[in-house]
Amino acid sequence: MTHPRSVAPLDVFGADDLAAVGGKGANLGELLRAGLPVPPGFVVTTDAYAKAAADTRLLDRLTAESPEPAGLRAALESAPVPDGLRAAIVHAYAALGADVPVAVRSSATAEDLPGATFAGQQDTYLNVVGADAVVDAVRRCWASLWTDRAVAYRAERSVSAAEVRIAVVVQRMVDSDVAGVMFTADPVSGARDRVIVDAGAGLGEAVVSGLVTPDHYVLDHGGRLLEWLPGRGEVVIRSGAGGGVVREDGTGTRDGAAERLLTDDQLSVLVAHARTVAGHFGRPQDIEWCLAGGRAYIVQSRPMTALPPYTGPLNRRQRLLASVLTEYTPVRPYPMDVSTWFGHGPARMMQEIVEEYGIKGGFEDFYAEEDGVVTRLTPRAPRPTPRALGTPFRLARKARTMDVRTWREDPRFVDFLRRADELDALDPASSPWPELVAVPERVLALLDHCRDLRLDYLPSTGLSVARLVAATALLGRRSLLGDLLGGARTRTEDANQALQDLADRVRAVPELRALVESAGPDDVLTALRDGRGPLREFADALDAFQREFGRRETTSPLLVSPPTLAESPESVIGLVRVLVGREREDDPGSRSERALGALLDHPLLRGGRARSAVTRWVRAAQNGMAFREDSHFYFTAGLPAMRRALLEIGARLRDAGVVDEPFDVFHLRIEEVREITDVTAMPADQAARLRSLVRARAAKRAELTGVRMIDPARVFPSRDRGDALVSGTPASAGTATGPVRVIRGPAEFHRLETGDVLVCPYTNPSWTPLFQRASAVVVDTGATASHAAIVAREYGIPAVMGSGTGTTALVDGDRVTVDGSTGRVTRAS
Repeated sequence: MTHPRSVAPLDVFGADDLAAVGGKGANLGELLRAGLPVPPGFVVTTDAYAKAAADTRLLDRLTAESPEPAGLRAALESAPVPDGLRAAIVHAYAALGADVPVAVRSSATAEDLPGATFAGQQDTYLNVVGADAVVDAVRRCWASLWTDRAVAYRAERSVSAAEVRIAVVVQRMVDSDVAGVMFTADPVSGARDRVIVDAGAGLGEAVVSGLVTPDHYVLDHGGRLLEWLPGRGEVVIRSGAGGGVVREDGTGTRDGAAERLLTDDQLSVLVAHARTVAGHFGRPQDIEWCLAGGRAYIVQSRPMTALPPYTGPLNRRQRLLASVLTEYTPVRPYPMDVSTWFGHGPARMMQEIVEEYGIKGGFEDFYAEEDGVVTRLTPRAPRPTPRALGTPFRLARKARTMDVRTWREDPRFVDFLRRADELDALDPASSPWPELVAVPERVLALLDHCRDLRLDYLPSTGLSVARLVAATALLGRRSLLGDLLGGARTRTEDANQALQDLADRVRAVPELRALVESAGPDDVLTALRDGRGPLREFADALDAFQREFGRRETTSPLLVSPPTLAESPESVIGLVRVLVGREREDDPGSRSERALGALLDHPLLRGGRARSAVTRWVRAAQNGMAFREDSHFYFTAGLPAMRRALLEIGARLRDAGVVDEPFDVFHLRIEEVREITDVTAMPADQAARLRSLVRARAAKRAELTGVRMIDPARVFPSRDRGDALVSGTPASAGTATGPVRVIRGPAEFHRLETGDVLVCPYTNPSWTPLFQRASAVVVDTGATASHAAIVAREYGIPAVMGSGTGTTALVDGDRVTVDGSTGRVTRAS
């Protein structure tokens, strides 16, 4: 261990030395070389760690089945430091000064990278004094590579445990007066023209670890102070006499008259450093800094992660499209989504439809990617083309010649069902590789029929609905419109009635009802699998429901990565539980007939011809709405076949050593999979390249967890809310008061209780039964024509759409009043 790179000054390293000194060491070395005020120091390189790991047989332990991190830590903490390495560390430490206090920081090869910072995952030791203490701190930094939190963080980001190594950075300690963190972009809004500075008294550890509420400064890149919020100063951490740190009680809550910790001149210096650092690395940075003796120091810099994409101002047309995109893209698409269903499925179909009628820019280029992962939604402004001049004539001709009542007999629809059934009958496990990888393209081809059917029959749908809207408005019966339009039988309504039948079965058997109402969905399914008698009969009925209606999506019709209803029996159990607590209500057909009777009672409709004409108009509009709903229901018919094929591809790639789990195939693109000619004899370099892509994209996706793809404030501009907790678009009239229940996805359906205010990020048709139990609904996304709004009007409950922040601003259990007429949600008195 006398290799000259085992211990070396910090300033001899740079970006090219990541493998030797880790992310932190490489970044600090770069900044020293660039002339920035970084405290001097040295690095104990990864070579030193590798030798210590070899001495403890660490790699042998890692090949064992699920080694315990605690055992790995203990082995490294007790490992002897070789004499040559100890001497090199002691010599480098002495070069900084006699028994000078130092900061000893971990620097792993996987940290401070664009995909993941690993912030706080390994240990740091401050104010270390004396050569023996420094050597011991180095050893403890090595061991911190195997803390439970660091192991879990790496696993989430697909970082190989066997490949990660750690260096240790030792720098002269700065006994700071004020210290903190600054960001060269706004981490909340994503604005790249802002610098955010957080500052606390004493050492920066109090700010970094969240022990103190810091002073908060918002500045532009010119150093102009835009906003200042005083901190509370609850805790101050300072260097202790003889080593270590001490924690002191701070000044307590500071009032609005408190003096700023940083002057204008100090802020200007920090902003100048921030600009220099970000410019040097070419991307926004998360920087730790400190002030001592009137001088500023940079003690760490890493790329900002989880930075929201900046959304510029949107015009009205962009906001309209963005409201649709946010509703239909509630989760981040995977690369496989983008290269199949998301990029070339329903969205492409919609783009082709609007282009046929002379509209350009609707559903094209509506997302952006970085490193193969979707980072943001980019709604375009739809614009008319010269073709739009002929659109009224084409619409009129279609409306006149294509009778929506006959669409089910259309040969194209018959062929669509035949081909969908053929795909559904495929056995992916027995399919040869070329046939297997061709399944996604076959599924996408089904949408050509869906597109043509919608092009031909939607014009008559629009005409019939517009005619009924005008008639009810002229007769002063506009309030009947929702029930009138909901009368046609649809596949979605068939599914809802089938769920009601399942709920009736549960209500009829006390043992089964007690199970469904008291146990979680997973426990219910276990009991059903093992049960006999009524439980077995219900399990059979559940299987039949999933065979009949399991082609539907659970999350979004634009994505293939989430499971379908057939794969989510727990979601069905959650819906049944919702319905068990409420007796069967009139179906929409009954409500529609009553509404038709009320409409025909109008004095102007007493004549037989008038009554007959209006009845025909109502039936035509119902048939049109049924076509709109059912054509949506059927265009997802190929999703199960595509998912089964992709997961089988993933299983074969797992066997080939490319992925760890079959689902990991969604980190690849379909064209990358098609490049594989024989999955059982894949060249080693191709397998390695695909493995690398999967790991990098998994890490990037993990980095973006919780980061929105578009700023909701741009999509749903804030209104004058007054005393409202949240506000949005009025979508279904009326008021209702009840406790908030935030339901974020199908796995939480069972949590909704009768009378709850349903608050959710999105909905789709599979959510419909929840509206029978909710007293009102508040949705982050959508507008008056969204699924949730339509269903809320059918069930007569208040609805607020496009709240933007409902799921974050409203808290489970809080009682609120929802006013669906004004779009406001207020705290209940």
